[in-house]
Amino acid sequence: MRALRILLIVAVVLGGALVGIDRLAVSYAESEASSRVKLSATKSDSIEVDIKGFPFLTQVADKRFDEVDVKATGVTATAGDKDIRVGELTVSLRDVAVTGDWAGAKAGSASGTALISYADLTAASDREATVAYGGDGKVKVTGGVKIMGRTLTRSVLSTVTVVNGDTIKVRADEVPGAGIPGVEELVRERTDFERPIGMIAGMKVEKVEPRPEGLAVIVTGRNVVLAG
Repeated sequence: MRALRILLIVAVVLGGALVGIDRLAVSYAESEASSRVKLSATKSDSIEVDIKGFPFLTQVADKRFDEVDVKATGVTATAGDKDIRVGELTVSLRDVAVTGDWAGAKAGSASGTALISYADLTAASDREATVAYGGDGKVKVTGGVKIMGRTLTRSVLSTVTVVNGDTIKVRADEVPGAGIPGVEELVRERTDFERPIGMIAGMKVEKVEPRPEGLAVIVTGRNVVLAG
């Protein structure tokens, strides 16, 4: 019995040591990945990487990881002729395979959410108008409209939709004074707009959700490339 007890103690100690080594290794890998990984077609202020799964070292040996979560802040996405800033981008990557000599990686599938503040959405609109939360899944767009020599401020509630999986479209539901000839066109020139949003190669925009804190853009993709 004494020998069995000693054997169990040794096993527990060794097991704990191996778990500790594994956790140290994953912490180091996450730190390295955070400083090296690049989400295609974007620049960002900071990136955090969280590698899931245990044991980590066997995943390293296989050069394949079950799940990796990435959080990027201050993302600048290049789309069309103008950049758009994304305050925070969180992405869950599945079936991540290392490519080459650890120079990059590719995820079999990915899903995530990009949060764009209304100030950043306003800056990306190319309109002399401001965008704010409108409540009930809408955004409020306010702009000055020149009618008969006078500049009038008008606000509209607008619906945000997705076009072709890569473009955000903002369009007013109703326009004040739409019954007056030419007024609706003048208002829509200030309030309606489309903005391409290319954030990660291999991902597309599934839907958008106006929230009090900003516009949430839901993205998914397959074979998403992570450049080193």
